[in-house]
Formats: sequence, structure tokens, C-alpha cells
Amino acid sequence: MRTGNELDELRAIVGVDHALAGDDAAELLVDFRQILHGTALAAVRPADTAEVAAVVRWCAEHGVAVVTQGGNTGLSGGATPVVDRPAIVLSTRRLNEIEDVDVAGWTMTVQAGTTIEAMQEAAAARDRKFAPDWGARGTATIGGAIATNAGGLNVLRYGTMREQVMGLEVVLGDGRVWDGLRALRKDATGYDLTQLIVGSEGTLGIVTRAIVRLHAATPYEQTALATLAGLDLLMPLYSLVRERGADELTAFELMPTAGVERVCERFGIEPPLDPAGAEFVVLIKLASTRPVDELLARCLADAAGHEFVADAVVASTPEQEARLWTIRDELSPTTLYPQQSVAVKLDAAVPIDRIETLHRRVEAIAAEVAPDALVYDFGHVGDGNVHLYVLPADGDAVDDFAAIRPELTRRIDEVVVELGGTLSAEHGIGRALLDRIGPQKPPVEWELMRAVKAALDPDDVLNPGALLPPS
Repeated sequence: MRTGNELDELRAIVGVDHALAGDDAAELLVDFRQILHGTALAAVRPADTAEVAAVVRWCAEHGVAVVTQGGNTGLSGGATPVVDRPAIVLSTRRLNEIEDVDVAGWTMTVQAGTTIEAMQEAAAARDRKFAPDWGARGTATIGGAIATNAGGLNVLRYGTMREQVMGLEVVLGDGRVWDGLRALRKDATGYDLTQLIVGSEGTLGIVTRAIVRLHAATPYEQTALATLAGLDLLMPLYSLVRERGADELTAFELMPTAGVERVCERFGIEPPLDPAGAEFVVLIKLASTRPVDELLARCLADAAGHEFVADAVVASTPEQEARLWTIRDELSPTTLYPQQSVAVKLDAAVPIDRIETLHRRVEAIAAEVAPDALVYDFGHVGDGNVHLYVLPADGDAVDDFAAIRPELTRRIDEVVVELGGTLSAEHGIGRALLDRIGPQKPPVEWELMRAVKAALDPDDVLNPGALLPPS
């Protein structure tokens, strides 16, 4: 029941400075790309689990929805309050303490608002590695990464966020707190509720604290950039490098030459090699507790001998390696192509031996429906995750392209599903994919998910309208 004193009541829970409204809350009501704009009674920034629980209890009692937000770096709209009822944004930014780095136990205990970069640095300071990594590492938070089962650059070696999470503390939709914060590597005593929360996008509970795995530090790291002689050689090249460097291979990234050239121009980076007409280049990283330079050299020599690569360059200094990874971090067409606002966009994944098939079939669809369109894709070869865009060739064609985008989207989505793939590999469903995701799974699977949602959050307090398509 609404009282008209909502803001004052929320301030009584989190403090006057941490329940925001109007212009003070504006930045939390829109996604970082300025695409989705939401509305909310307030944006609140609780300081600890007790305050999170009190806010959620208040919302449950007053019929107010809760949309949880971490670093606001999401790409599917799951953290923006576009809902059909009064709502608040619950920001975890003040829950940013690294509580423990357990060197002997190879774990880290953190609060949900801690950034990925802060966790990486804390682990490195203790000669350990927190493995997940992606371009938004300085802003993205562990809570958001858990909520979306984030992936990133190192999934090939370390797995997704699901593989990193050992235990969670979670606030449920009625304000109760579930303490599953246990660092157990084995537990055969019932349903794995921790893994149920991972990837649930704030619809089943709000993560407030987490215990995650740490890995051995890899002081010896080396990165190479190579021109791919043809996309049909991607799998032979990947297999060769995977076989030679199975224990050391950390990343194997596919990048379009056009994107590499644009990033170099935009950031004033001298092109690391001449692509010589190659359609794609690959970025390969080996990392270990022992030197990897000779192993990488052998991999590249063998690849050249098989004519899988036409040219390659190996970073010989930390500065050179940082430049290569800057190119990869900045590949998104969001800042490279102004016309990307109307692009067909997919965070797709297919079985890795079907990456080329996906690219070629999307090219064929684009040639038929939008002959002048640009097909722009890049991604993580080792897990089949392709960030795929189809966009107008120039800004003058935006209006015409917007008109044909629905047909392009539908046909490309169908190809992804036909190839045994997913429309969201690591970005989540959020709200952006709700009208597209249904056909990917059989109806009974969605029914099971709705039953879980109804059991854990029967009043639909937590992030209503996200993740689950309408029945």
C-alpha cells in the first residue's frame, strides 16, 4: 500500500543521502548505452545485507518492485527499471568490501558491489588469480556478473562465472536472508540453490555476498596476433593451438580486420601487422607458472607451416601486450560505427565447429535482405560465443535499415537456434530479448522456470518482466 511518504520511509532505512529521487537518481534509471530509460520511486544504495533485506521487506509490503543494479554495464536491459508497476532501483555500489582473500583455501569472499578489477587486483596482491575478465572490468560488479552468469575472455580456460561461484548470501523477495556462504567443493545434501541463483538476473534473489574460487597466478603470459588465412581455417588453427598448449591456452579471440583497423585509427595505435586482405585476425594468449614464449613460437610456426596463418606478431613487452588487448576491448561497434544504433545485435553462441557456418549464413541472409549491410562479428572461439552485428554500411541508410531490421532479426535468430545455439551466451535475457528468446527453448522448460520463480518470489517483487518471456 502506497503512503505518499515512500522516499522518507526509504531514507529511514538507508540514510538521507542514499535514497535518491529526481535528478539525483537519473543516472541509475537509464542503461549505460542510453537506450533504455526507466522510471522509479527512488534509487536506494544500502550499506549492508541488513539494509538490503529491510528495503526488500518494505517493497514487498508496499507492492513495489525491486530492480537490482551493480555497475550498470549490462547489455540486455535487466538492470533498468522498465516495469509495469511502481519500482525502486537497488544499487549495490556501497556493498564493495573485499572481506577475505583465503590464500590457503584458494577463495575470496566479497560483497556484491565489488568490481571485477578490484577483485583481480586483490587476488594478484596475494599471488593468486581471479580469472573472469572483460572490457568493463573496472565498472562491472561481481553481483551483476553472477546474476548474468557472465563469461568474458578467459572462459576457454577457467569457465563462466558459474564455475567460479562457491557460495552466496542472498536476500529473497520477502526480505528473508538465505546464508549459503559456504566454501565447500563438495556438498551432496540437496538442491544446489547457489547455482540456481547464478544467471537468474535478480529475479529469484539479490546477491549480497559471494565466495568465489581463486586460481594460480600466471606470471608468464604472452599474446600473439595472427592473420587468419581464411575463416574456413579457424577450427584447424584453434585445434592445433589447443592441442599444443592445452594447459596454457587462456584466450583465443576472433576479430574482424575492419574493426581492428578502426580501433587503431580511433586510439592512435600503430597497426601491429598488415592484414594483407585477410577477413579476420585471431588473438591468442598463453599463460602459465613457467615461460611460454617457446611454446607460443612453436604453435605459430606450426600454424604457418600448415598455412593457417599468413602473418603473426608476438607482444614482446607488457606495453605491446596491453595495446593488443586494448584493440580487443574496444572492438564493439558501439563506439566505432555511429549507425550501430539500428543494428541487429546478438550475443550468440553455437558449437565451436559451427562458427564459420553461422557467419556465412548470416552473410547470405544480409545479402538477400539488406545487400549493402555490414556483417560484423567477433568473439570467443573457445566457447563458441560470437558477438554478431548486422548494420547499415553508412549513416545515410539508417531509416531504411530500421524498416527491414525485424525480418533480419527473425531470420538470423532462426539460424542460431537451428545450429544448436543460444541467443544469449553471456549478456543475459534482461528485457531486450524477451520478444525473441521464446523459441529457443521448449515450452516445458519455460514452464519449469516460471514455477521456480513463483516458488521463490510468489509476489513477483524481484525484477518483474525480466528474463522470463510472457507465457
